[in-house]
Amino acid sequence: MVAEYWQFCPVALGAELFAERWTPLILRELLLGSRRFSELHNGLPRISRNLLVQRLAQLEAAGLVERHARVNGRGFDYQLTVAGEELRPVVVALGTWGYKWAARDLRPENVDAGLLMWFLRRRVMAKHLPAERTIVRFDFSEAGARSFWLGEHQSFWLVLERPEVDLCYSDPGFEVDLIVRADVAALTRVYLGHLSLSEALRVGSVQLSGPRELCSGFRKWLGISPFAQRSRPALRPRAVAS
Repeated sequence: MVAEYWQFCPVALGAELFAERWTPLILRELLLGSRRFSELHNGLPRISRNLLVQRLAQLEAAGLVERHARVNGRGFDYQLTVAGEELRPVVVALGTWGYKWAARDLRPENVDAGLLMWFLRRRVMAKHLPAERTIVRFDFSEAGARSFWLGEHQSFWLVLERPEVDLCYSDPGFEVDLIVRADVAALTRVYLGHLSLSEALRVGSVQLSGPRELCSGFRKWLGISPFAQRSRPALRPRAVAS
């Protein structure tokens, strides 16, 4: 059952659809290009599959999401309607506010290696990738490397074949060209724009092993959170001379 406020106020009516638990994050994934159920679940590792099915059905019934059978008949693709797409500025505003006021000090339970890799895959700047296929293995230190839906999973592979970027949770069977060894919390801070990659490399919380040109290129194609680029530090009142 969707919570209802029993008010005619547009804020209340909009909140009944948007503010349901998990719904803003489902919309985030759809707005960022996730279409398949598995893709949505990758970006929402702590939601049960049954609850995700329920939330998608609610969004479909509300006219925010459409479900289309795939051509091969295996499963469905999910797509935002015009009404759903018009929530983009709402999601962006929420993320901008959250980045400015809530994302500076992360708790350990907020850090997830699998989710970080899902976000990094999405933010790779394909135009800076090498012309030939490149395999990058990410090895996370044991402390804090736990992924909610993968357990103690410490290695991930990015298969970079411009313009495509694939994330693998097991060895794809190709020779590795570049190895990234990192503390997951530190690389999360790099992704969020709270720590520069140069500083992480300097202190050793992120280490690169591979040909010089690939190590140099890593700095160019590793993307960061769009909210880091959109947000600005909060204005602080200036001291007044007495």
